[in-house]
Amino acid sequence: MKTFTDRFYSAMENQLAEITLSGQPPTEQYKQSIKVCKKAMTKLKNYISSYAFENTAEEVNFFKEIKPQFYSKYIYYINVYNFLTQRPTGGENIQQDYIKMHLFELKTFFDHNRAFYSYYRSGNTLLDEVYYTRGGFDVHAELEDFEEDEQYSTSHDYKLSKIIAHEKFQEYLNLELARLGNEDFVALNGKKVFPFPHPQWTASQTDAAELLYSLQTSCAVNNGNIDIKDLVLIWEFIFQMEIKEPYHKLIDVAKRQKEMFVFLTRLRNSLWSFIKEKFKKGLPPGNE
Repeated sequence: MKTFTDRFYSAMENQLAEITLSGQPPTEQYKQSIKVCKKAMTKLKNYISSYAFENTAEEVNFFKEIKPQFYSKYIYYINVYNFLTQRPTGGENIQQDYIKMHLFELKTFFDHNRAFYSYYRSGNTLLDEVYYTRGGFDVHAELEDFEEDEQYSTSHDYKLSKIIAHEKFQEYLNLELARLGNEDFVALNGKKVFPFPHPQWTASQTDAAELLYSLQTSCAVNNGNIDIKDLVLIWEFIFQMEIKEPYHKLIDVAKRQKEMFVFLTRLRNSLWSFIKEKFKKGLPPGNE
């Protein structure tokens, strides 16, 4: 089973990456991403409908680990798409109120599901067979977070998907709020989003794009589990600058004739010069 589900997920991720690199407006990217996730979810469901789990452990793994990977992305993209398309025009106060309204709704969701949320965050496994195997559905207790197809759902797999998606959406909203200049806003884990003066990026926007795509494709941030658009948002907030059309800047990098990775080469050379000067007496033979 895992071979097939990993293949489905990898194909979905590749398609989502292509959308991210397309250079389309954010709303269109999220709209296309929703469609990709929905198709992947349908493919996953069709496969599982004719598959017999070998044991309870495999069934738990599917409904706890595999299925929420697909569904949480789908829910997250819907959340952001709706946020962007319904975002009001107006000044900073209006924007802050709009974002805080969504953050309050998320807090209400987490509070309403406090017991299960605590179970999930603690890494507890004691009730996994109850939560992630079929047949334990209580229509009165779980109706709001349960799919109609009981052969493809457990009492808590959809709720888990919503929690994962809402956590990611919460991080997105915190960054959006911070970008409005509200630097005293307290983010997750009780830490300020950015508690000191913003530095100034003094290289070019193309250099920034070259570096950001390198970080994303090398899995240097979140083991690669971060969209380039989210990485760009973080970068823009830290340096208080806009990277206009980062995908087109990547195209500019790819079109270079003499040397493609100008900025990365510059980084390497400057670090090497620093190392030679700093540690010239302690370098191994042949590296002086």
